Amino acid sequence: MAAHKQPLKLAFIGGSINSAIGYTHYIASQMDHLFSLSAGCFSRQEEINKKTALTWGIKKEHLYSNWETLLENEIKNIDAVVILTPTQDHHKMIMKALDLGYAVISEKSLVSTYEESIEISKKIEEKKSFVAVTHNYTGYSMFRELQHMIKNGKLGKLSNINIEMPQESFARLDSCGNIPKPQSWRLTDGKVSGVSLDLGTHLQHMVYFLSNEDPTEVVADESSFGWFPDIVDHVSCMARYKSGMKSQMWYGKSAIGHRNGLRVRVYGTKGSAEWFQMQPEELLFNTINGDRMIIDRATNVSVANQLRYNRFKPGHPAGFIEAFANLYADIANKLEQYKIDKNHKIDWTYSATQAMRGLEVFDAIGQSTAENRWVKLR
Repeated sequence: MAAHKQPLKLAFIGGSINSAIGYTHYIASQMDHLFSLSAGCFSRQEEINKKTALTWGIKKEHLYSNWETLLENEIKNIDAVVILTPTQDHHKMIMKALDLGYAVISEKSLVSTYEESIEISKKIEEKKSFVAVTHNYTGYSMFRELQHMIKNGKLGKLSNINIEMPQESFARLDSCGNIPKPQSWRLTDGKVSGVSLDLGTHLQHMVYFLSNEDPTEVVADESSFGWFPDIVDHVSCMARYKSGMKSQMWYGKSAIGHRNGLRVRVYGTKGSAEWFQMQPEELLFNTINGDRMIIDRATNVSVANQLRYNRFKPGHPAGFIEAFANLYADIANKLEQYKIDKNHKIDWTYSATQAMRGLEVFDAIGQSTAENRWVKLR
């Protein structure tokens, strides 16, 4: 992994030290010395904002109490702005950033609705802008090895992808036996349910990452089984694709016993494969002849053995933060290309276009639930 002469400079909007995802982005962006954090408006709470700046070494003149002022003042100082606020705030922030000429890195989901994503896509085309969306699970090296195997025909023609992400946070009790208290913004569903924006967006992206296909129609059911009856916390979805492939997605926050049960099973005419995030170093591969094998970074692999995926040698598992760092390495590479030529077509899976297609899927999931039928996508 070639180091840049100077790290690319970032500004964070949101993502303070008391934000789990903010700290994750901070560590991941710094891991390979490709980025430096130079400015921020980290929190609406003054003390948290100041403490974050002090902890991460941000100079006082580059710390802001509101995001609008940051965007107005930092355009000549940074290479990209990272949006780490709750999803419902993303649209106005990203649109203003694009109007001012910023490159944008957005935590998923890009925005809250398909309509908002169309507006952003039009703005990107108008301004020839750079926007990246961080779907981190596709950063795992063995998941990228699986993508390589599919592209090279090891599984044959894909017939089915079964993907699930069950969690328990809306159904279990805390250590004192009390009902959980999620952040207030997680307890309101808009046109697209919060659980789809939070979890479903990952699964839709992962299926696309492996198959290079978006669904043509879906049928789905949304339910509420946890402590918050007005909030969708369980989604089942079946999808059809132009190639004839099918997929099944199950995700939610009312599956007691699952911390984060992300699992992907891929089936083809020559074989199948399974990847489970709780054992991220291993890929189970089954051949049409009945052979079963476990593949990891130390075996005969083509992607996962690259230096960039081996910050430490096989046998010492790479994990969640490293997967995020792999995304930031991708983003640094693409951002460098963009800085050289804004007309350069960057065709990759972390684009706003892919995020827009995902939001269209979740629109259709809501419609399918309401109307109890298959819904064709636009």
